[in-house]
Formats: sequence, structure tokens, C-alpha cells
Amino acid sequence: MREIHITTMAGGDILEQLREPLQGTITKQWGESILEFEGDYGHGSIRSISFDWGISLIDYNVCFTEDLKIIFNIPKAKPIAFIFISDGHIAYTNAEIGCQQTLERYQNIIVSTKSQIDESYIFPKNIEVKVNFIYVTRKEYKKKKNNNLTYLDDDLIKAFSADDGQQHFNHLGNFSLKIADQITELQDSYDSGIIRSLSIEGQLNLILAQQLLEHHKHQKGENVFDSINKTDIKKIHDLSAHILENLSEPLTIATLTSISGLSAKKLQTGFQVLYSKSVNEYIRHLKLELSRDYIYNTEHSISEIVYKIGFKSRSYFSKIFAEKYGMLPMEYRNKQRR
Repeated sequence: MREIHITTMAGGDILEQLREPLQGTITKQWGESILEFEGDYGHGSIRSISFDWGISLIDYNVCFTEDLKIIFNIPKAKPIAFIFISDGHIAYTNAEIGCQQTLERYQNIIVSTKSQIDESYIFPKNIEVKVNFIYVTRKEYKKKKNNNLTYLDDDLIKAFSADDGQQHFNHLGNFSLKIADQITELQDSYDSGIIRSLSIEGQLNLILAQQLLEHHKHQKGENVFDSINKTDIKKIHDLSAHILENLSEPLTIATLTSISGLSAKKLQTGFQVLYSKSVNEYIRHLKLELSRDYIYNTEHSISEIVYKIGFKSRSYFSKIFAEKYGMLPMEYRNKQRR
């Protein structure tokens, strides 16, 4: 595993310390610094931008050819990190928690580590990872008028109050599509100059608000709109196995909610989180993949295959098969056989 040691929490300086080991180049525009790299260790870009009141952003859009551990050796108090992964996953560890934790896609994550404690983020090899780190420096943020920190939960108040970096905080929360949508808007900011800067700053504040809200609701055991927890994720995994084993059966939303015990809303949210598809899109995807295997590996007629995968209309099947694979079922069979 390759390691890179970082000795600063200033966004631009982090990029400078990453530049040489990743063999990249840094460009600066509109207050942003962007490190781009492509070579033996992988490819991607890392962006940094800072704002008033101690708020800064570092987002990674990267893929490495070997596992990469980024170790932060910071003697001073570290900022509070609000983390959200849009694609892929990473691992996290520090001496306080001991074990390695997996930070998952769409999960709301808030981390604050004591000073003098090294912390590490591990990016897996050959996995496209998009992850945002919003850092909040306590001392600077508390200078902000109407910071309203007193409205936070007790644990977060302690984390924000610990200017000396002696308060550990670790929140691995629920999975949220609403935050994911806001992150997408942040990543798709195409304006320039002051409009771009104001837009990014506004979006960061919205993301922070949503991450704090999820934490607040999580602590109280309440649901946040468009969020699900790990128990729900486990139910979606189990339901996926049931779907795969029963593709020829009617798989309605009502049937699946009854089997899983999840509401229709949580069902749809769970499939979007795990597979980036609605329930019906996921089922159709599996049916088409299975039909392709039947066409290639068996002598079944197309009509027999349509029946086996639970479609009622051969013409509809042929239509969506052609949309996905670019040719009709018999054309696909003949091509593969040749």
C-alpha cells in the first residue's frame, strides 16, 4: 500500500503535498486550486477552495492503481470534517477508534479527531471515488455572527467548543439522497468568477445544514426525508437476492414492500442508494442480463426466454433488449454464435 503523509490542513497546501507523489500539476483560478494527475499511480483531480469563517472544501475525483493511504500528521487541533461520498467508498482509521471503518457511498459522515492523533483515509485501488470534505475550523467559525452553535446537539457542541483539539467525535450516519443531490449541484458549478464563488459557498452551507440535520434526526431516532439506515440497507440486500431468485414471478412494489417490511418510499430510496436505479429499473436490468445469458448459452426460443424471465410481451422485450444492447435478440444470438 502506498502512503502519503500530510502535515497541514490548509487546502492549497494539502494539494502541494499531494502534487509531487502523484506527479500532477496545479492550476489556480477564481480562488480555487485544482490538482490534476494521470500516470503510474492513477488519474483524477483534487480541488480545494476556502471561504470566510473557517469553511473550506476539498473534493476528490480520483482512481488509483494501488491502495493509497493518506495520513494526516497534524500536531495542532484539526478542523471538523463533514464527509460525503458520491461514488465508491474509502476507509478511515485513527488511534482513537483503533479499527478501520468503511465510509460508504451516500452516508453522512462527521469526524473530529484530537490533536496529536494521526488519522488516515485509504482509497482502494481501481475504484472511481468521488468524495467531498468540508472542513470547519472551530475558532474561526465561532467568530461568525449568528453562528447559532448553541442549537447543536450536546456532542457536536462539545466538538465545536474544543478549540484545543481534545474532543473526539465520530458520526457514521444514515444514507441520504437529498445530500447526494446537493453534492451533484456543487460538482456541476459551471459559472465563473464571483458568481461561481458565491454559488459554491451557498451550496456548501446547504450541504452543511443537511448533514447537521441528519445528525440531529439520527440522534433522536427520527427519519430524515430521503434517508435510510444500515438496517434498511441490509433489507435491500436481502430483497435483491429474493428478486434474483424469482425473476419469473410478478415483482410488484406492493409485493416487495410486504416481503421487506419497508415502505415504498424507503424501498425506492434504498435501490437508488445501492444500485442508482429505481426498483423497476433494477428488475428490468436483471431480466435483460439473464435473457442475454439464455440467448447466448441455450437453445431456448426467444418466446421461451421471454416466458422464463417473466415478460408477457415478446415485442416489448425485443424493444427494450434492442435499446440496451443495440440489436434485436435474434441478431444478438446470431452475432455471438458467429
